[in-house]
Amino acid sequence: MASPALSHFLPRFGVAAAVAGVLSLTGCQSFNAQDTLPPTSGVQPLKGLAQNVSVRRNAMGMPLIESSTFHDALFSLGYVHASDRITQMVTLRLLAQGRLAEMQGADLLDADRYMRAVNLKKSAGELYKASSPRLKRFFEVYARGVNAYLFRYRDKLPADLAATGYKPEYWKPEDSALIFCLLNFSQSANLPEEIASLVLAQSVTTDKLPWLTPSAPDEKLPLAESEKLQGIKLSGQVPGLAEISKATGQLSELNLLGATSSNNWAIAPQRSRSGKSLLASDSHGPMGVPALFSYVQIRTSKYQASGVTLAGLPMILGGFNGKVAWSMTSVMGDNQDLFLEKIKRQGNGLSYETAGKWQPAIVRNETYFVKGQRPIREAIFETRHGPLLNSAQGLAQGSGFGLALQTPNFTDDKSLDAFFDLSRAQNVEKASDASREIRAITLNLMFADASHIGWQVTGRYPNRREGEGLLPSPGWEGRYDWDGYADPMLHPYDQDPAQGWLGTANQRVIPHGYGMQLSNSWSAPERGERLAELAGVGKHDTRSLIAMQYDQTTTFAAKLKKMFEAPGMSQPLKQAIEALPVADRGKAREALTRLMAFDGKLSPTSADAAIYQLFLQESTRQIFLDELGPQGSPAWQAFIANGSLSYAAQADHLLGREDSPFWDDVHTAQKEDKPAILARSLAAAITAGDSQLGGDHKAWQWGKLHRYEWKNASGQTVRGPQPAGGDHTTLNTAAYSVGQDFNTTRVPAMRLIVDFGQPEPLMGQIATGQSGNPASPNYLNGIEPWLKGQYQSLPMQPENFDRVYGTKRLTLTPGK
Repeated sequence: MASPALSHFLPRFGVAAAVAGVLSLTGCQSFNAQDTLPPTSGVQPLKGLAQNVSVRRNAMGMPLIESSTFHDALFSLGYVHASDRITQMVTLRLLAQGRLAEMQGADLLDADRYMRAVNLKKSAGELYKASSPRLKRFFEVYARGVNAYLFRYRDKLPADLAATGYKPEYWKPEDSALIFCLLNFSQSANLPEEIASLVLAQSVTTDKLPWLTPSAPDEKLPLAESEKLQGIKLSGQVPGLAEISKATGQLSELNLLGATSSNNWAIAPQRSRSGKSLLASDSHGPMGVPALFSYVQIRTSKYQASGVTLAGLPMILGGFNGKVAWSMTSVMGDNQDLFLEKIKRQGNGLSYETAGKWQPAIVRNETYFVKGQRPIREAIFETRHGPLLNSAQGLAQGSGFGLALQTPNFTDDKSLDAFFDLSRAQNVEKASDASREIRAITLNLMFADASHIGWQVTGRYPNRREGEGLLPSPGWEGRYDWDGYADPMLHPYDQDPAQGWLGTANQRVIPHGYGMQLSNSWSAPERGERLAELAGVGKHDTRSLIAMQYDQTTTFAAKLKKMFEAPGMSQPLKQAIEALPVADRGKAREALTRLMAFDGKLSPTSADAAIYQLFLQESTRQIFLDELGPQGSPAWQAFIANGSLSYAAQADHLLGREDSPFWDDVHTAQKEDKPAILARSLAAAITAGDSQLGGDHKAWQWGKLHRYEWKNASGQTVRGPQPAGGDHTTLNTAAYSVGQDFNTTRVPAMRLIVDFGQPEPLMGQIATGQSGNPASPNYLNGIEPWLKGQYQSLPMQPENFDRVYGTKRLTLTPGK
């Protein structure tokens, strides 16, 4: 299921208090960490249940909820989600509301301002209001289950939550709609790119921006996008840009902003060993604990489904219901645009220019409660395009540009109902019907039954009068405005293709000249290419799908070799190497020889993989650092962040763009060209390797540079470091910040496989553990199976329940 990855909201917030909580509180007489763990057996009366419910857990702590009615199952799901992930639920809700500073202190105030401006509460209200009475009842019952937990455990909350001193409010049905809107908001890769482009425009001229914001290897540079900014003085003219950029960074560390990556694919019967379909999915997130997702199985007399959930949302986002399997990845859809607004102070308010006239901005007042400080009251201004993200920072003086964010509205949107209908679909046709109704989130939805496979792009995409929305637009000109939304009938889809498989890996999924604008912020194509290589060969079964999910081969290495060997490069590169200082010449020759011999397998023990990655890292610095540096500067940080969101300027330059202005080192008197910069990069790769891995080049290993390291909410390492293979271009993703260091930033947070040829088709794994409570045995017990490629079977047939879930159960009974 995929990229929903707003994952680790907590991971690197550095909650100092949580350290104290987990370390000292556990040793206190007054606090016993074991008391914070709800029982897994016995009887527990809960007010709000109609009949008894059984909750059993497998060896990984994944629950099976069995009840007579769907009402009781949803109530119990709320209770179970809260039991496993209350800290995560509370944090995500505060994040979505723009209230993290209440729990975490003033450092999160800029992130809160950003989220208050975005106003997900308004979107959630629209979405909830548009839902059916049936769906509202589901959300109400689920909220009562969460609150049953909050009431019972109000004095026994997990140590990391208790240590913050924050007292969670009761859960409201609308809070679940809010979590859904947060999930949707996390899908935009382009919004952080638009913000980054404004940061870059503080250091480079707008005519150079297109070279830093390519959209796909075979696309023309977005020159027209930067032309709309020509003549606008941007440097120093966007008040609050540093704060917005900081907030974007914090939110993406929470893995909220920047649709992170994901893969999913379906194999049709003709390509399957069993003659029945298969479906596989994995979504990627930061290495925080807990991972974003958890598994749940629900069985009632009229409903059954098993799969991946996000605590706070009463729905299975990817999984299997006995007849149909479904999963989701990020489609990288661009349906959020930034508009620069000319503003001026008028009386107590602000006005902005539109069509040559000045309009008063709408104002709403927000109060921020900051832990340990007095409340802060501030105004947020809105133009016809949307809220100004920089309302709080200097706009009150009425100078510079406002940054308005336009997003789609959700009035009359039935997405929540459609998601529930998808989980009940009994064949691919019904799944396809349901997925076409999902407008409030931009996804690649993949689905399969035993005989058919299908894919559908969901969401709501603006028709732009002009421009592509890749870079911010001048808001005072009406020509970049939205003109309604693309007809949902134009959304890309496919069923049972002749090639026998369907797959997505955040790559570009539509051809040039397609009838609607889906995005210009695609991921690098290599994961998609590797997926196609493997899916299109031979016959498949569970074993081949696991091998694909663990594959660490990159297709980029072969492209790099082709570039080195190209007629216009081969000779000039040799000459550039010979022109290097003597000490560097041998190094550059060695690096080139090793790169030409490299097979593209990024295994942790490979020496050639280490040289390959050192070259990628050093070439990024050699090409761009002279103009965008130093390394700590806002421009460099924005550039690095951009490259980790979608197709990177670094890859684009390595494979082409010989005429780019960035092939010159501005610090030298002479003008360099591409071969000269590449020769330097080759030598620098060996120099960097010598300092990081020692002088014995044969003993170098990629996994000594690149490691897995899991951290908890307070930034402490709870597992690792240990060697990692792969990178952002491999199906088994282990991304790092190219241009910064080799620390692993993103890995598969969950994997699932459904093989309709098996008696029990569904199996899955989570990257960390089912529980977010550090005192639980299920806090980290998913890591070992995840490292070893072991999956947990999740059976649908009652005769197999005892074997997997055992006979020990918690019976929830109607309480007085």
